Amino acid sequence: MSASAQAQSPWPAGSGDDDARRSSEDPQDLGVAASPLARLTPEQLQRLSAELDAIHDEVSVDLGDRDARYIRTTIRRHRQLVLAARALLLGSRRKPLWLAGTAALSVAKILENLEIGHNVMHGQWDWMNDPEINSRSWDWDNASPAASWRHAHNYVHHMHSNIRGKDRDLGYTLLRIDPEQPWHAVYLLQPLYNLLLMAFFEWGVALYDLNTPEMLAGDKPRAQYFGELKGIGAKARAQVIKDYLAFPLLSGRRSFKSTLVANFTANVVRNVWAHSIIVCGHFPDQTYTFSEQEAAGETRGQWYVRQLLGAANIEGRPAFHLLAGNLSYQVEHHLFPDMPSSRYSEVAPRVREVFARYGLPYNTGPFHRQLAMVHRSILRLAFPGGAPRPKRVPSVPHGA
Repeated sequence: MSASAQAQSPWPAGSGDDDARRSSEDPQDLGVAASPLARLTPEQLQRLSAELDAIHDEVSVDLGDRDARYIRTTIRRHRQLVLAARALLLGSRRKPLWLAGTAALSVAKILENLEIGHNVMHGQWDWMNDPEINSRSWDWDNASPAASWRHAHNYVHHMHSNIRGKDRDLGYTLLRIDPEQPWHAVYLLQPLYNLLLMAFFEWGVALYDLNTPEMLAGDKPRAQYFGELKGIGAKARAQVIKDYLAFPLLSGRRSFKSTLVANFTANVVRNVWAHSIIVCGHFPDQTYTFSEQEAAGETRGQWYVRQLLGAANIEGRPAFHLLAGNLSYQVEHHLFPDMPSSRYSEVAPRVREVFARYGLPYNTGPFHRQLAMVHRSILRLAFPGGAPRPKRVPSVPHGA
């Protein structure tokens, strides 16, 4: 099979398994099933792990100048976009300039948070040994202090992805998005407060990262907690001064209000977009959650499969993937969180082919479909009860 053909089909050459192909891709062929992880033998899991390790290692060895140019160019383009937006908003009293400046600033904030900040702080570019573009020194235009975000996201979420009771990102402790989560009356309001979470997502994540219940239970030192709270206060002060005082003042007295509104709008647009991309990567119907018992003592192969089953990709064009921070390749991101995001599109066809040979579902779909699934779940699970949505049940190809 040619490389181009492999990129279009998740099935290996010569499998000859038409029924398996249909069951993986035909949305009519659905059923409620236990986690596909239970169907793999230890030997299969070991082979699968070796194949995925090989993909990761091949990319690691190949990293070089083109990758460094990519991130440096992306950072430079972001800064140019910010300068253009701020220049346009000097004339924000004129509607065309307000619209153009607000749009440019929104895109700049999205690019800085998702493709740059999120991925740099994941350590994806630490191999460059650049003192500026480094996970330990980078900070972002976001309410979350970098250090507390790295712990909550890089460690807690990525190590315990979709494990009920361990992965606090499973609904962010605010949303019931899985039927296995116990129902409480407060969830009746989740369709409403989810709208607020969308608009002010950066602040919701910052407060969530504090983990107040852990401090109240005595499991988090109060000094650490209040130190992190002070860090959020510092980030809040910087954003208020920058977006709601300094740049509006630079626009002049007559343009002060219109520039302030433009900056607020750009922040909300960034928050809504980030919320949408992130929930689409974790909460569509076809993802699985796991009990702590299921994940206890797991091997590397089992960890890889849990990352696959708990994540969902979003299909789109290159510009869409860039603005999504390449988190539209959420499966690849969870398998290889330290791999530069610009490489996910290259490895995705290989990853999909590996999982297909072991009869494992690869969750992907267009943005509108994935987002609709998430919001349908948020509405339905606001009420008591609920059952897991039907899952695609792929057949295991012969010889896996």
